[in-house]
Amino acid sequence: MRVGLVSVGDELLAGDTVNTNAAWLGSRLTERGATVERCVVVPDRIETIADTVAELHDRYDAVLVTGGLGPTHDDLTMDAVAAAFDRDLETNDEAIEWLAEHGGYERADLAAGTADLPAGARVLHNEAGVAPGCVVESVYVFPGVPEEMHAMFETVAGEFSGTISHVEWVRAAEPESALLDRIAAVRERFDVTVGSYPGEHVRLKLQSDDAEEAAAAAAWLSDRVDVAEPADESAEAGSS
Repeated sequence: MRVGLVSVGDELLAGDTVNTNAAWLGSRLTERGATVERCVVVPDRIETIADTVAELHDRYDAVLVTGGLGPTHDDLTMDAVAAAFDRDLETNDEAIEWLAEHGGYERADLAAGTADLPAGARVLHNEAGVAPGCVVESVYVFPGVPEEMHAMFETVAGEFSGTISHVEWVRAAEPESALLDRIAAVRERFDVTVGSYPGEHVRLKLQSDDAEEAAAAAAWLSDRVDVAEPADESAEAGSS
């Protein structure tokens, strides 16, 4: 399953807020076997959001959009998603009924536009906040507040799947440039992809659809590099 991510918000582009949502979604989707192939950050501008959503919808199996939900002046994501699919925004009675039952809100309590969704959308209830999300065809729209987005994603996580890759890590206490020959060799010998991430040490990520293949590649490589002890082994083991 090929997935595109769209993060909405001027604050992300200005650096006022760190885009942790994209990283979290990338990790959760990868755990489920889905492949995130593109991540785009766009401003609070209807035309830009709509164009981006439409483009990614044509290209990927699913598109996940975060941010810009609610009734305030700069919450324009629902308007943009409606525009991307040439739909009207309509007050969603199911969303209002759910908020009344689970949140204690009467229709009159809600700010105008809180429950406005693209016509025909499937509502996603906000168990950690107020503004609902939705699904339009294969486009999933979530809040930007991380706690709210996490809770809403978990309600639809089962809709994302694919081949789960197995990952092994090797930390090398050598310069990245000195490892090129052994990286090439492990690729030739084993059915794995290799990622190389320099830092205090070089983290080598070996990934395969076959757990035994990934483990064998990691063992072979570990015997041929100057291995550094990981600071946190639990963060660099298992499947993803």
